[in-house]
Amino acid sequence: MKKTALVAVAILLLFVIYRVASRHVPSGTPSGGTSAGSVRGGSIHSLAPAFTLEDINGRPLSLTDYQGKVVLLDFWATWCAPCLEEIPHFVEMQQKYGPQGMQVIGISMDDNAKPVQAFYQQQKMNYPVAIGDAKLAERYGGVLGLPVTFVIDREGRIAKKFVGATDTKVIEQEVVRVMGNS
Repeated sequence: MKKTALVAVAILLLFVIYRVASRHVPSGTPSGGTSAGSVRGGSIHSLAPAFTLEDINGRPLSLTDYQGKVVLLDFWATWCAPCLEEIPHFVEMQQKYGPQGMQVIGISMDDNAKPVQAFYQQQKMNYPVAIGDAKLAERYGGVLGLPVTFVIDREGRIAKKFVGATDTKVIEQEVVRVMGNS
């Protein structure tokens, strides 16, 4: 009897988590979809919340330093398999589009910098990475799962939010679109 009740509670809890998370991805979007809905602290087309952090090399990293560039802001972690699949593509995008005014910024949600620094070196990441926290994630609408990636236009406005594993070709198309509109 106790085992059945425990299973029922677990199923109910999973359903509630699914319902809360699915509010961030409108129905009819591709798997891992894109969300054009609201973001706490602003909505799509509103100003991206400013932040200043220390990158994993100890240097200041401020979103405002990239004003005038298209920014791909990626919330990720070393323990997140879909995140790790996206990062080599983001390295390629930085190399390809950086000279045209695009900047990738990584916000790792790991608890400390040590595994991030090792991964950064191993993957030869060519863009700044800082350790984020719940406060920053909340300012960007809450990061309930990873990865969460934002495309921010040259005026500092959120153009698109990608929640969950997303085909990097779709992200790249959005970056190119925003670069062309700027």
